[in-house]
Amino acid sequence: MNKDFLRAYLAAMLTVMLWAMSYIWSDRLLELAIPVEFFVSVRLCIAGILLFALNSFLGQDMRMRRQDVFKFVILSLCMPFVYFVAETYGLQFTESPTITSLIVATNPLFAMAVGLLIFKENFTRINILGVVITLAGLWRVTFSRTETGPMFWVGIGILFIAVISEVSQISVTKHLSARYTPSVIVMYQFLFGAVLFMPLFFTKGLHGFDAARYLSWESLYPIIALALFCSATAFTSWAYAIRKLGVAHTSVFLAVVPLVTAVLSFLFGEERLSALQWAGLAVAMVGIYLTQLPPKKPTCKA
Repeated sequence: MNKDFLRAYLAAMLTVMLWAMSYIWSDRLLELAIPVEFFVSVRLCIAGILLFALNSFLGQDMRMRRQDVFKFVILSLCMPFVYFVAETYGLQFTESPTITSLIVATNPLFAMAVGLLIFKENFTRINILGVVITLAGLWRVTFSRTETGPMFWVGIGILFIAVISEVSQISVTKHLSARYTPSVIVMYQFLFGAVLFMPLFFTKGLHGFDAARYLSWESLYPIIALALFCSATAFTSWAYAIRKLGVAHTSVFLAVVPLVTAVLSFLFGEERLSALQWAGLAVAMVGIYLTQLPPKKPTCKA
């Protein structure tokens, strides 16, 4: 494995760790009754400004080509706008973080199809088996019996919209990565995304605004952490991984986010895993390994 691919794998794993932490920081904000429309909008603005400052300092070429404007708008519409809205309402309607994480974890299956059909990426039968094993292990870790409410199936449908929007943004990122650096792509993604969120910010986000609560360090700390680590850093490293590894292989790492979240919750004393759940974690890791095995001679294209 050459150094570029090693750095790409490390970037993908860093992204997984930071996005896993985002659930913990976001949960803290929700416990403080900070509206999603408020902290997501502020998170995007801070991340976009930080990346603009970083790109300016590094002398990056930030000129946007006219033919790419529409692609950047679609990128920002898919992620963060549609994804965050769909994920939030999907979670609200299903009333189950477990089911939510399972639906989102089907992302690699859709991304694998995109990688194969659109980008003509090589994906062997062993790689496909690895995806199935990964999802099976993830199911074992996160599954629990949950009562369903009247809006449950509506929530399931909305969550699949979130999955499709995430796969779509990965595909657009792949196209743009040939002409822009990862940090520039993510910078425009967040700045455009912040603009898309403005109507929600000024309506639902500021509804019942309480400066003592919204602007306290207890609220600002997780928002800054989300912006700096889970947005600016994680999305940049993710764009780099997509550029080097491709859509299909990179997206498999997304299936691990719920697993890493469960482990971090265990380490922070917020959740305890059973023996069967630890077994599921081990199975998922085997699956991830199989998805990354390089093709030999024949490859599976369908």
